[in-house]
Amino acid sequence: MATSIPKTMKGVIIEKNGGVEVLQYKTDLPVPSPKKGEILVKNEFVGVNYIDTYFRTGLYPSSLPSILGREAEGTIVSIPTPQYGLKKGDKVVYMSTSTYAEYTVFPASKASPIPSMTPPGIACAAYLQGLTALTLIHEAGAPINKGDFVLVHSAAGGVGLLLCQLLAGLGVRVIGTASTAEKIEEAKRNGAEFMVNYKEDAESLVEKIKAITPDGEGVKVVFDGTGAGQFENDLLVLKRKGVLVSYGNSGGAVPPFAISRLAGKNIRVLRPTVSGYLETREELEHYSSLLFNAITNHNLNVKIHETYTLKDVARAHTDLEGRKTSGKLLLKL
Repeated sequence: MATSIPKTMKGVIIEKNGGVEVLQYKTDLPVPSPKKGEILVKNEFVGVNYIDTYFRTGLYPSSLPSILGREAEGTIVSIPTPQYGLKKGDKVVYMSTSTYAEYTVFPASKASPIPSMTPPGIACAAYLQGLTALTLIHEAGAPINKGDFVLVHSAAGGVGLLLCQLLAGLGVRVIGTASTAEKIEEAKRNGAEFMVNYKEDAESLVEKIKAITPDGEGVKVVFDGTGAGQFENDLLVLKRKGVLVSYGNSGGAVPPFAISRLAGKNIRVLRPTVSGYLETREELEHYSSLLFNAITNHNLNVKIHETYTLKDVARAHTDLEGRKTSGKLLLKL
């Protein structure tokens, strides 16, 4: 670890919203300084998530210019006020803003120590999506019980693969959707009991999914990161008193709809974010502990699709938006 902190750093910023062409790789960005209650981390791996594309395009508004990125792992290089048992030199993983850079400053309360037996990059690859999957299961979709039928869209994606594994571990009957034979097999290897190709079976998707469930009644919970992409089908495949957990917008934002449409089957619809379930230090420690326990003791498969250089971030975004990926995308600094 370096003994001194430089004045400038490499990073990726956007000065306007748009396509991948607005991503600017810089080598002279100022290194931030931590205040009381904050820490400065030298990043080693950075996660690439769909939410990054929302901020890049402007779907999610943000002040500009800005450094993209929502999660990373690295080493604490400065901690003005030691707390939570953290100290300089510790390896940590975290969710915060401005992670597409060599250094990031953020509140110490958001840092989770990485267990020593965790291979490099795995904590970052699992963190945001793993905490998302855990909170979706134990908070948004709860209660989910052994034997329940649950639908996971984009089952071979980063969150999807983790949802399938975690749900299968609870004895849940997992139905997944994916767009290719390769992704279907990947999801099956990771806990999906049944799979439907949403492209080839687009016209009969609802019927095929319901046919898998007892008496064709439908599923108890739908986990959908596509947003508008499958929203109408989701309402149809849910059983009475079912729950639709819409947690992403990869297929566009869900348009306004009449709430009275939920009355026929007493359906619940949620649009949660992982941060809303992890506002307190206690909540973060609880779910981080569950995640690392699953990785270290239960062989949770954290699939890394590819590790890109920071300079190659535009290709990472292109691959992610082009649905060319299965698993997690990382940037290595």
